[in-house]
Amino acid sequence: MTDSSVSGSGDARGGTSLRQETDDGLDLTLDQPTEGTLVVAVTGELDMLTAPDLRQAVVDRMSSSSTIVLALDGVVFLGTSGLAVLIELREHAQRAGTTLRLACTERRVLRPLSIAGLHHLFEIRDSVQAALEE
Repeated sequence: MTDSSVSGSGDARGGTSLRQETDDGLDLTLDQPTEGTLVVAVTGELDMLTAPDLRQAVVDRMSSSSTIVLALDGVVFLGTSGLAVLIELREHAQRAGTTLRLACTERRVLRPLSIAGLHHLFEIRDSVQAALEE
């Protein structure tokens, strides 16, 4: 796990927001728009240095979330460790009875998922809103 800084706030809807920045260039913004729903916006490189940060941030909150959406359009590089952590998070979600969806339209994320034959394992939507509407 890398060093990180964390800041948080509430919003007018009553939801909460938390931003976590790591020294390795990964930014995570965690929003809880409604009770039991977590949206994690991932920005930066998702690789062997940063994948553990995403894993920890999501797993720590999985028991209190019925739906988790990973917003991946801000990912500029998705390495094999990033793919592995997505699979791990999917497995954790299944065990916890949590719905995990990916929100992404970027080729730099979708292509590695497709090449690795993993795209069929995930519910992938074009936007966070679409992922939350189901």
